[in-house]
Parts: sequence; structure tokens; C-alpha cells
Amino acid sequence: MDAGVARLKRILHGVDGVSFTSQEYIHLYTTIFNMCTQKPPYDYSEQLYERYKQALEDYIKSTVLPALKSKHGEFLLRELVERWKNHKVMVRWLTRFFHYLDRYYVSRKALKPLKLLGVSCFYDLVFNGLKTTLTTILLDMIDNEREGQLIDRALVKDVIDIYLEIGQGGVDLYEPDFEQAFCKATTDYYSKKAQTWMLEDSCPQYMLKAEDCLQKEKERVAHYLHSSTEEKLLEGTMLELISKRAEEILNKENSGCRVLLLDGKSEDLSRMYRLFAKIEAGMSHVSKTFKEHVREEGMSLLKHAADAANGAKNERKETVGSPEQEFVRKVIELHDKHLAYVINCFQNNLIFHKALKAAFEDFCDKDVAGCTSAESLASFCDSILRKGGSEKLSAEVVEDTLDKVVTILTFISDKDLFVEFHRKKLGKRLLFDKSANNVHEQNLLSKLKQYFGGHFTLKMEGMVNDVTTARDNQANFEEYMRKQQESNHRVDLTVTVLTTGNWPSYKTSNINLPSEMIKCVEMFKDYYNSKQKSRRLTWIYSMGNCNIVAKFDAKPIELIVTTYQAAMLLLFNGSERLSYSEIVTQLNMPDDDAVRLLHSLSCAKYKILNKVPSNQTISPKDVFEINHKFTDKMRRIKVPLPPTDEKKKVVEDVNKDRRFSIDASIVRIMKSRKVMVHQQLVAECVEQLSRMFRPDIKIIKRRIEDLISREYLERDLETANTYRYLA
Repeated sequence: MDAGVARLKRILHGVDGVSFTSQEYIHLYTTIFNMCTQKPPYDYSEQLYERYKQALEDYIKSTVLPALKSKHGEFLLRELVERWKNHKVMVRWLTRFFHYLDRYYVSRKALKPLKLLGVSCFYDLVFNGLKTTLTTILLDMIDNEREGQLIDRALVKDVIDIYLEIGQGGVDLYEPDFEQAFCKATTDYYSKKAQTWMLEDSCPQYMLKAEDCLQKEKERVAHYLHSSTEEKLLEGTMLELISKRAEEILNKENSGCRVLLLDGKSEDLSRMYRLFAKIEAGMSHVSKTFKEHVREEGMSLLKHAADAANGAKNERKETVGSPEQEFVRKVIELHDKHLAYVINCFQNNLIFHKALKAAFEDFCDKDVAGCTSAESLASFCDSILRKGGSEKLSAEVVEDTLDKVVTILTFISDKDLFVEFHRKKLGKRLLFDKSANNVHEQNLLSKLKQYFGGHFTLKMEGMVNDVTTARDNQANFEEYMRKQQESNHRVDLTVTVLTTGNWPSYKTSNINLPSEMIKCVEMFKDYYNSKQKSRRLTWIYSMGNCNIVAKFDAKPIELIVTTYQAAMLLLFNGSERLSYSEIVTQLNMPDDDAVRLLHSLSCAKYKILNKVPSNQTISPKDVFEINHKFTDKMRRIKVPLPPTDEKKKVVEDVNKDRRFSIDASIVRIMKSRKVMVHQQLVAECVEQLSRMFRPDIKIIKRRIEDLISREYLERDLETANTYRYLA
């Protein structure tokens, strides 16, 4: 057997061939087999086991250790790799020779298997004494590689493999003897680098270096480290480069997150998202900064709009429309810009959608120079949908803009106020034929219905249907007139029949119409009663328009006026001069309406009437007459009425509807619960109503008191702050 071991040593040193012959192998195997299978005292199994161990130890002490002792640095690593390779060859051949011993004696005595015994010998005599030195050398090489130097990666991998092979393929040796020191050295390295980079580099440059480092560490694992190291390695690297400096990176002066958002640095923002997504609460940090930035941008828009409304210097020379409408336009642009960040840079992450929504809710509910956001949105829609507002825009642009308006509407709390303002403006567009495109009107209603439900658009859909029906009705009326042989009548009459409840409330008054108008009204009444015997017409003259031809000295001019203005002008067909009191008496008109109408005809842009005395104030002592010398370069002019502030009326109507909604919500909740504590009732009421508006807690309390007085509810006499439902 000693001869076999000696031959094996010579083979490892390249002296005596490359391997054993078959005869040599069979001879050695047979010898050992015979020594292990004889009966005591001629069974040499125990002695052979010890001799196997002794042979390995002798070889290591006589050959391996002296060779390693004279080597340092990378040369030590190369020598170790070579000696380990030889040792594995020796163990493999010896375990073949001693296979019978390993198979029966070792297993029967529960001894360490021969292969494992061979590894243990190398560990005890060689590796255990060198492992600290080896780890130090490896760490130095890896640090050099991080600094840009080329190293022998194959050599590093071979040495790392020794850690793993001695550990029988596991990481029990690798982790404590190498990985722990390696991870600590990594965090120390990147801690120093991060401090330097934060001082020297901008935020984008720092993140670029951080991402590059992370990628290189992943490559490092792939090339020569165990796969289990990757998670720990990247975690430590992220801790030093990103986690510990998250706020500092995001808020870095002149290059932080807000600057990147302002400058549209999509690539850098995407990199920021990728990096911060890997750390705990990273998304929270970035989304918080994102939300604060968007909110500040929105508040800046508010300030600019307020300055423009107050007559301050307007920095936007291209501004079109009122400051409120321009504000809505800028809000839409702001949302488009930052929604693109959410989708393209922040990978459509829900937390950023929520941050964007919260930021817009913060400033979209604020008034713009005394104009509520609901009114501003309604005015913006009106500017898009009315004639003259969207002719220059393609159908696709209009639809896209309306989509964005609906999105902005989701951010405001007073959606019911928007509905009422929009309904008012929709009514004027429909009644005065000012709508640019009925398809756009219908599409907007469809979008609103989709987002907020059918109750949101029910009345407005009814308004559109009324106008559509009215067109058919008008054709039938004209046919009726032809059959009645009234075609020679000098007045063309168009009537729009509205459904009570769908439309906003309009001012009505029973003024005395001129005979020409009375005849028109009576004709339509006869027609309508022949078709609808069960319905009663209520005439709203305040919403009517008339085209009349006035003959002045210079030329006849067609005047486009309201029904009230027309009735007033027609009085002068029978009288050259009329006093204020005569006009009011003949028309049976309230004073406030008379003052507005007379002002529009005698004191405004078009002075159809002459007033005595000739000042700008209408008084009961004034006298009026036709201005025969009136002329204009146009042959057709519209005589406008002074504008009226409808905002107060709209708000009053909405507040009234809100009281009904709160009552209905309270009763609905109490009917299902029967008994409820005050705080819980208020909370559920707020939750139910918040889809349309944000109810005032004080108003809810008042409505509860009112319902108690009307015996819908009662207070529980035994439990404080508790209500009972009365069936």
C-alpha cells in the first residue's frame, strides 16, 4: 500500500505518468480487500483506516505546507488552488483503493467517510490556518476591482470554490469565514464612497453611480460568489448608497427630485424609482416628495390666476379667456405632465396615482379669485362646447379635453355645484342654439354618467332630449300653420317646449305682450292643446329672443333682442314718446326688469332710444323716444342686456338640494340601523354624500334636529347621543 501512495505522489508531481494502469489499480484494490476480509486477528480494517488518514497528513505536512509557506498574496492563492486540486485527486484515488473499507467498515462503525476524512485533513492542517489570510487577500482584490483595476476573476472563483467544497457544497464554512467579512467590507467601502459622491455629484450623477455599482455587484456574484450572497450584498450596498441618504438624495439642492420633475428628466426619475423601489419605505419617500411638488405647482397656478384676475402683470402673454378658464387649462396641462411621470417613470404604481390625486384635491377645491373650482370647470366646458369656442379644434382634441375635464372634476368635492353651473350653461347653449356640436354635448354627458352615475346626468340628458323633441315639434307646428292658412302672417315663431324639473328654474312674469306677440302665443296654444290636452304650458318670456326690423332715418336695421326688449320697443309703434311709468304700466313689468331693459336700449352700446334727461341712470321721471338718427355699420346687430350675477341663485339652489340630500341620507341610514350613536350617524352620512359634495357637519346636526322635530327620529332617553328611528 505504501508503494501505491508513493506512486500517487509521483503522479501528482508529474514524475511518473498520468494515472494508474488497470493492473496496478486491481492489485491495490485486491490487497486492501484481502486485508479487510480476514478473520481476527488478521483483519486490518482499523489499521488501514488510520493508515489512510496518516498518508494524507504526511503528504500535507511534507509537501503542501512547505510549498504554501513561501507564498504570499495572489501567489499564495494560486498555490493553494493547485494544492487543493492535487489533494482532491489524491483523495479520489485513495477512496477508490479503499472502497471496500469505506463501504463496510466505515459504515458499520459509523466513522467519517474516507472522502470527508480527506477534506477534513486538508481543512485542519491547511485551510483553517490560512482562512483569515485568504479572506483578507480576496477582499483586497475585490476592492481593487471596484476601483477599476483588472483582477484574475477565475482565481477568485477557484478560491471561493474551496470554501464551498470544504463545506461540502453548503455555505456553513463560506458564510462565517468569508461572506460576513465580505459584506462588512462592502458596506464600509460604499459608506465612504457615498459620503464623497454626495459632496461631489449631482443627484442624477449620484444615482447613476449607485445603479452602476448595484449592477456590478450583481455581476460579481454571477462571476465568482455564491448565489446566496446576492441578496445580502445588494441589501448592504443599497443601505449605504440609498437607504441612509434617501432624504438627502431626494432633496439635493439644485438637482433633487423636484428639480428633475420641473425639468422633465424622465430617465433620471425612472432611475430614482428603480433605486428607491428596492428599499423599505422608498416609494413612500418619493411619492411624498412627488405629492408636495405637484401641490406647490398647483398653488403656484392659483396664485398666477389670482394675480391675473386682480389686474397684476400677466406673465402668460398667450392667455385666452378668463383667468378662471386659463387656470383650468393650466391644471389640465399640469395633470397631463405628472400623469405621464406616474405612467412612464413610476411604472403606473398605485401609490403615485394616490399621491397625484391627493395633491390635486388639495388645490383644486380652492377658489380662483372668488370663483369656485366647480364654476371654473363649468365655464371651461362652456368655452369648449359653445359656438366660437371649439371650431378651431379637431373632434379628437375636443373629446380628449372633455375627458381631462371629467378627470379634474373627480378631484373637487362640490360636484353637485358643477352640475348646477353646467346645467345653467347647457340650457343657454341649447335654447339659444349656441352649442357647437350636439355629439360633443352627448359625449360629455356619457363621460359624466360613466364616472359619477346616472343620477348625475339625468336632468341634463332630459334637457338634450327636450331640445331634440322640440325640433320635431317645430316642424309639426309649421305644418299646422300651413293647414290653418296662416302663412301670410308676418311673424315666424319658434317654440321650445321644456319638461318641468329637467331644466334650471327661470324667471317668469306675466307681462302684457304686444298684440303681434299675443297672436303668436295663442296660435301655438291652439296647436299644442290639439296634441297634448293633459299638459299645461307655462311661458317663460325671459328666455325668449326676437328679431325685429327697425326703420331708422339712415337705413333699416335688424335688431336681435330679448322678448322683453322686443315688447318694450314695440310700444313705440303706437307712441312717439313714453314715460317710464307709462312703459311699466303698459307692460305690467317689475321695476328691476324695466330698469335693466331701458338701460340696455338707451344707455348702453346701442342707443336705440333717446332718454330725457340724457344720463346713465334710469329713474321713474325719465321719458323715452325712438332715436331715429341711430345707425350702425352693420345691418344686423344684437342688443345685449346687462349681465346678471346668477352665481348666488345657483348656490342657493344647490344648498337647498343639499338639505334634501342630507335628510334623505339620514333617514335611509336610520331606517336600516334603527338605533345609532350620533358620531356614527354623522360619519356614515358624510361617507354616503361625499361622492357628490362634502357636507358640513354643522348642517348635518341641524338636519338631525329638524328630522327630530318632524318626528322621523327621536333621542334615546337611556343612552346619551343616541337616536332611534320612528317608523
